[in-house]
Amino acid sequence: MNISMANSPLSVLTQHYGMGLKSTEEKIERFQKAQSQIDFFEGKKAELKNKQCASLDEIAQKLELFNNYNNQIDAVKKQFNNEQVMHCMDEAQELGEKIAEAAEELEPKTAEERCEEIAEEALGIEDDGGILDELLEDMPEELQETLDEMLTDSAALKEELDEELPEIIEQERITRMHLENQYTPIDIKA
Repeated sequence: MNISMANSPLSVLTQHYGMGLKSTEEKIERFQKAQSQIDFFEGKKAELKNKQCASLDEIAQKLELFNNYNNQIDAVKKQFNNEQVMHCMDEAQELGEKIAEAAEELEPKTAEERCEEIAEEALGIEDDGGILDELLEDMPEELQETLDEMLTDSAALKEELDEELPEIIEQERITRMHLENQYTPIDIKA
């Protein structure tokens, strides 16, 4: 009675999720260890078939060895199953903790909390940086330099506009007064 890996959940797991995961590697190691022990005792049982017995004592000894090997194989399988159960329980506990963390993050927030969170994210004052920080980190250096130049140019343009703004406002006021003086409403009812 060997442990078959051909259609086992373990083979499906390794096919779909690939090698390299620590839990998968541990499962494969446990399986290989158990299989090598089972193969060892199966080999010992096969050797008993070739052993010739001449007396009842030798037959009793051969039968005792045969039963002992079967007991050893059963013990290895039981240990393997217990390890698998413990591993599954550990994985289930980890998954439960992850689900609990995700549930905490998804809890409904008040409107005030949502506004604060959005503002922190946009301004980049949260712990891990904001959207602007993420975008700037991903930006190539050449674009970063161009952006810096544009920001300095826009700052200079803003200063220039601040100086010209009173003149523009005054010009707009004069134009509006001139247009109002030119327009004379006509009363058709009269």
